[in-house]
Amino acid sequence: TRNWTEVRQFNLMFSTQIGSLAEGANTIYLRPETAQGIFVNFLNVQKTGRMKLPFGIAQIGKAFRNEIVARQFIFRMREFEQMEMQFFVRPGEEMMWWNRWKETRMAWHRALGFGDDKYRFHDHEKLAHYANAATDVEFAFPFGFKEVEGIHSRTDFDLGNHQKFSGRKIQYFDSETGESYVPYVVETSIGVDRMFLQVMSAAYCEEPLEGGDTRVVLRLPAALAPVKAAVLPLVKKDGMPEVAQKIVDELKYDYNVVYDEKDSVGKRYRRQDAVGTPFCITVDGQTLEDGTVTVRHRDTMLQERVAIDRLHAMVDEECSFRKLFRKLDL
Repeated sequence: TRNWTEVRQFNLMFSTQIGSLAEGANTIYLRPETAQGIFVNFLNVQKTGRMKLPFGIAQIGKAFRNEIVARQFIFRMREFEQMEMQFFVRPGEEMMWWNRWKETRMAWHRALGFGDDKYRFHDHEKLAHYANAATDVEFAFPFGFKEVEGIHSRTDFDLGNHQKFSGRKIQYFDSETGESYVPYVVETSIGVDRMFLQVMSAAYCEEPLEGGDTRVVLRLPAALAPVKAAVLPLVKKDGMPEVAQKIVDELKYDYNVVYDEKDSVGKRYRRQDAVGTPFCITVDGQTLEDGTVTVRHRDTMLQERVAIDRLHAMVDEECSFRKLFRKLDL
């Protein structure tokens, strides 16, 4: 209890001035979370959307925190992107919904396919002043288990205080019970930068091959891969580039696909492995005879013959978010 340092003021929020002239300018603060805009606009959204409880409002945006130490690459930054949802429920039902959103959000993370053992919950023992329950979804980064998402039961603290200090009612009229009340809120808040770091660190793989070679492969979930398919003519002659371009033209309106004819087909496969492209579609001599192409799968490197008219359905089935959503079993 001795040798305390002098009391010091920490700047946890970034301040700036609003006003074109220095004299008379007002000090304002950059927001440390995106949630408050949702609460301020709660009634606007609820009434214009004719929403009934329970319902959620979600948004994505920048937040700013004056971290004492920014570290671990993009894991902890002073300027970062947040995705948040505030889910409004009846008072007394918040714990039921908090548990339900815990299960739903964990199911989403595990649906990405990086391994169930890579995730865990960390329940908070010391709660923030606005919460009556809180947990984090943690992921096993290369530097240990760290938070990527927070799930909080915020009670009616935010809406109640906006109502108190604005002097305007921010209440929901429940037609089923005939009551007006301030809804309770369950929040899910995920850091986009942390999620990106999680996906990249989990997907990156240096894989040994037969013969002593190594390939770099980015095992991105197909739904998240920036490029869904690469179309490759085996050689730059005999009409193969023309057929390959027709395949690109067929797929490009629904998916981001690339055309690549430079270097050997093996080198082109490696390039696509490194950027996480799920499929390589090769046009070869047999294509000109029977209208089939060679499809190489990124993760297994297995190849199969597929009819050109089946390509769109194959890419759609593997790369659509529907496949991820089915795993949630909601």
